[in-house]
Amino acid sequence: MAKILVIDDEKAIRRSIKEILEFEKHTIDEAEDGITALNLALKNNYDIILSDIKMPKLDGEELLNKLIENNISSAIIMMSGHGSIETAVNAVKKGAYDYLAKPIDLNRLLVSIKNALEKTELITETKNLKKKIFKSVDMIGNSTAIENVKQLIEKVAPTDARVLITGSNGSGKELVAKLLHQKSNRVNGPLIEVNCAAIPSELIESELFGHEKGSFTSAVAQRKGKFELAEGGTLFLDEIGDMSLSAQAKVLRALQENKITRVGGDKEFKVNVRVIAATNKNLEKEIELGNFRQDLFHRLAVIPIHVPSLNERKEDIPLLANYFLELVCEEMGIAKKNITIQAINFLQNRNWPGNIREFRNVMERLIILSGKEITDKDVEQFG
Repeated sequence: MAKILVIDDEKAIRRSIKEILEFEKHTIDEAEDGITALNLALKNNYDIILSDIKMPKLDGEELLNKLIENNISSAIIMMSGHGSIETAVNAVKKGAYDYLAKPIDLNRLLVSIKNALEKTELITETKNLKKKIFKSVDMIGNSTAIENVKQLIEKVAPTDARVLITGSNGSGKELVAKLLHQKSNRVNGPLIEVNCAAIPSELIESELFGHEKGSFTSAVAQRKGKFELAEGGTLFLDEIGDMSLSAQAKVLRALQENKITRVGGDKEFKVNVRVIAATNKNLEKEIELGNFRQDLFHRLAVIPIHVPSLNERKEDIPLLANYFLELVCEEMGIAKKNITIQAINFLQNRNWPGNIREFRNVMERLIILSGKEITDKDVEQFG
């Protein structure tokens, strides 16, 4: 159950609240003033801090400010008499979770604590998920080819320059896009991905720019497109080489004017989006064939980044093998397996047409099918 700090200068109130909450199996600490409470909060991790407004030495409002300044993550519930309701409301605006009027209603208290705990658990879960996401966004390797890519990312990410990422399938183009967003000034905005190859040509414009109700047969409601959803963040156009020419023309206009118009509409919407594109095609050849607009190519390829294939960076395979061993074993909830030098050599000597994507699949298969140690025989048999 929860660990709760109860703060009130009236001993009788503290004790009555403590008895109620201990009956609900919570662990309770007490403080008779704000100074004592602040010292306890700095030393202990409380799930909830239940504080009176009017207190000696340091009142509840001042205590709240101190707790926020010190990045205390506890959910703070303020208690107030009738004369200080306005103060309590102001405290909620500053960051308190809730306030309770005195005399304290038992049911109201328990409901507030239950809701505060659920919110705290949700925030913790969200933080853990973000940590997992950002932990997985990493470029493994120290080869010259991959170091050049890392250096480009560091230089380009903080700017709003458009980037065209090229490379074969499975080489890590999406990873580069995520790193560019993660290291940018737009990191708190959304990263919206569109796989242009996976969307039928007749629907790509609606997907990118949205549509108005009734603009075509299946448009039963108004819908925002990816440009609008990426507002303030990054729009990643994967497999841009597969986009239809009509959609290319609209994307070009959006990049030139920072405005879009929904399909079936005539109203223009301003958009503040950084566009990153990727392709496995040679766009200069596609331009010669008439499949891709040259003016759009020059708009997109302000900064070109080429991601090397795994065959071009085989010296990274030992690091990659160790990385995927840790990652996959952690995902499966098993102890990390060892891999022999002979097995690493075997992996380095084979061809990798599917690049990093294929390599990860092979490592996962070896982890599942091999014993405690992955040997060259395992690689030969299962790889």
